[in-house]
Amino acid sequence: MSAGCVRWVLSHAVRTVCGGSPVYTPPALRFTVCSKRCNIIAASWRRSAFSTEVHNTEQTPATPKKKKQDPQANASISSIGRKIPERQIQVISATGENLGVMHRADVIRMMDEEGLKLVLLSEHKDPPVYQLMSGKQIHEEQLKMREKKKAKAVPVQVKELSFSAGIASHDLTTKLKQVESWLEKKHHVKITLRAVPRESAVNLDATLEQIVEQMEVMVGFVSRPKVIRDGQAAVCILRPPSAKELSQKGKNKAAEAQPANSTSEAAQSETSPVGSTDTTEGSTQH
Repeated sequence: MSAGCVRWVLSHAVRTVCGGSPVYTPPALRFTVCSKRCNIIAASWRRSAFSTEVHNTEQTPATPKKKKQDPQANASISSIGRKIPERQIQVISATGENLGVMHRADVIRMMDEEGLKLVLLSEHKDPPVYQLMSGKQIHEEQLKMREKKKAKAVPVQVKELSFSAGIASHDLTTKLKQVESWLEKKHHVKITLRAVPRESAVNLDATLEQIVEQMEVMVGFVSRPKVIRDGQAAVCILRPPSAKELSQKGKNKAAEAQPANSTSEAAQSETSPVGSTDTTEGSTQH
């Protein structure tokens, strides 16, 4: 029954489109007419009750893309002023005490009374967390964050230098000056001391340590001199001295200078009475 109804609908559509007196048409025009007729038949079929095509006239709204949150969005410490977007916020006092959830009007009144500023700590919590700070505290926090950024510096470069144990003295001086220039640029320096060919290598690590001690600048060790290649070479890695090492060196120099000053003062005190007696004797002779 359903198949017969479909055939009747199709035949009726064809008769409707192709009705009229037969007229000769050229092949090109005949092709365009047939294509139009096919489109009309397809459209009438889609509008019929026998069509199972799903009409998707409603367009689904495009979901907006979520913006990626910048991990450094709240990396800086700064005051937000008096414009607090949330009605209820969690507040931490200037001393670090948790004051709990407060209304923004109460927070603004507290800021005016105590002369403090409001800093956003975490906006992802519910409610957001703010802290009351003085201008000095904000400045100190900004300095700390700058120091942390400086600590994440460019990776340290390691320069390499290799020479033989039989190197001439003037060549060694040139090599050591090159090492000093690298250390001044905050580089690490890897020094390799090779044994003299066809000669027995003895205590190359001690020899390398003596060479390092000849340098005019203070250095630190990433790794101290050690023997490698079955005793045919020694290697060490130097680094610029740390602030602690420099301060310790300054204290040692000050401690060494104090005994020298005390001995010189003692020598002067011993010689001064002799001079005074000489002057008195001279005055009595006259």
